Amino acid sequence: MKKAAAAKKATAAKRGASAKKAAPAKKAAPAKKAAPAKKTAQAEKAAPGKKAAPAKKAAAVKKAPAAKKVVVAPKKAIARVKGTAPAKAVVHPPGDESRTALVRRARRINRELAEVYPYAHPELDFENPFQLVVATVLSAQTTDLRVNQTTPSLFAKYPTPEDLANANPEEVEEILRPCGFFRAKTKSVIGLSKALVEEFGGEVPDRLEDLVKLPGVGRKTAFVVLGNAFGRPGITVDTHFQRLVRRWQWTGETDPDKIEAAVGALFPKSEWTDLSHHVIWHGRRICHARKPACGACPIAPLCPAYGEGETDPEKAKKLLKYEKAGLPGQRLKPPQAYLDAGGKPAPPLGAG
Repeated sequence: MKKAAAAKKATAAKRGASAKKAAPAKKAAPAKKAAPAKKTAQAEKAAPGKKAAPAKKAAAVKKAPAAKKVVVAPKKAIARVKGTAPAKAVVHPPGDESRTALVRRARRINRELAEVYPYAHPELDFENPFQLVVATVLSAQTTDLRVNQTTPSLFAKYPTPEDLANANPEEVEEILRPCGFFRAKTKSVIGLSKALVEEFGGEVPDRLEDLVKLPGVGRKTAFVVLGNAFGRPGITVDTHFQRLVRRWQWTGETDPDKIEAAVGALFPKSEWTDLSHHVIWHGRRICHARKPACGACPIAPLCPAYGEGETDPEKAKKLLKYEKAGLPGQRLKPPQAYLDAGGKPAPPLGAG
């Protein structure tokens, strides 16, 4: 009996030991599953760390503009200056710009220029349509200033189409010599004067189809006369206008007639004449052909070509021409609004 009892105790002890050993084994199983959980937690903690790096870069990008400087251009317009990103970062590239966006940007540029040049006007001196058409023909391949310095003598001697039509070509050539190409220009102004006398009773016609029939008169000259002598809207596509509208990517056309059509479609017809003045004035004073004064440009944030010229504001300021640089404008007899705005009349031929 004693032996049987001892055997039972021994068996029970063995079962207890097995149970104790089995218990940790069951607990150990979840422990193995917990290890991936820790790795997952670590991975989750690590994941934000990887995302944090771009966040720092983003923060740096946001802080960058704070270091950039701006210069206030005339009439509240703002120009970008040295150290700033090109305007391509401000406006959409032409490939991404919708038609609606292009129209809005173009019209905003015109509004900005209207604030900068509220006194913009044709820069040829004239008192009547005849003087304007002759002066415009003479302005080819020379400056308006040179024409304005030459025409006082011409109109003093030949005040009417009849007078110029009957003029001695050699005498006219001598007067027009300072304008360059004086022989060809003499032929044109005498020819158009004869046409005015013979076909239009000595009066300058106010229709495009009639004006372009006159010797030396093309669409550009015709629109100058229509817009400024008769108040009929027209776009003057001269070299300045062509250069700027391509820089602003209003159009990629190179033919003047196609440029006229493309740009005209962006604006109401009533704005065409003033638009021409604004663009041409800006091209002569700031957005020069060889070295634009980008750092002094009031529409730099809207210009895809920003950076083609000098972006430092002080250096750019030295590139400004005419009255914005403290120098006289093109006309000997400018409008009163121009004089009231601080503009100065040009000197006569041979002065100074």
